[in-house]
Amino acid sequence: MVVLVPARLSKTEEAEWVTKMLDRLARSELRRSRATGRSDVELMRRAAQLSTQWLDGAARPSVVRWVPAMRTRWASCTPSDATIRISERLRSTPGWVLDYVLVHELAHLLESGHTPRFWSLVHRFPRTERAMGYLQGLSAAAHLGIEADDDAAPCTEPED
Repeated sequence: MVVLVPARLSKTEEAEWVTKMLDRLARSELRRSRATGRSDVELMRRAAQLSTQWLDGAARPSVVRWVPAMRTRWASCTPSDATIRISERLRSTPGWVLDYVLVHELAHLLESGHTPRFWSLVHRFPRTERAMGYLQGLSAAAHLGIEADDDAAPCTEPED
């Protein structure tokens, strides 16, 4: 975070101004996250809607929840207990990007690996290619090193 302040402010005034601006930003972010309905409950609800819309309702997660930012992936799924974890990094992405990630993880409930069947399920979501490009750009811009997983191993292990 960079806060620019007039040079004429004293160190005390500068500290007060920075604190005030950071508080405003925090309140704004809180309002925005509430407005987008991106709670764990809403995430679970959205996953159910997407399963119905794109996967014939066949993918039924037991839990869908936000987790702290993952180091090497955007989300993960454990088919054995039907849990899906979504990285906090995705909270501020456009809804269609989050929808793609949810569809991707939901498809793992039906097909654990990145097989042709898996990709045919994922590609039912019409913005798959666009969302993949968005995530690749986001990863590159933030120097995250999160790669596209066209040929990656199954997303079955939770990550710290």
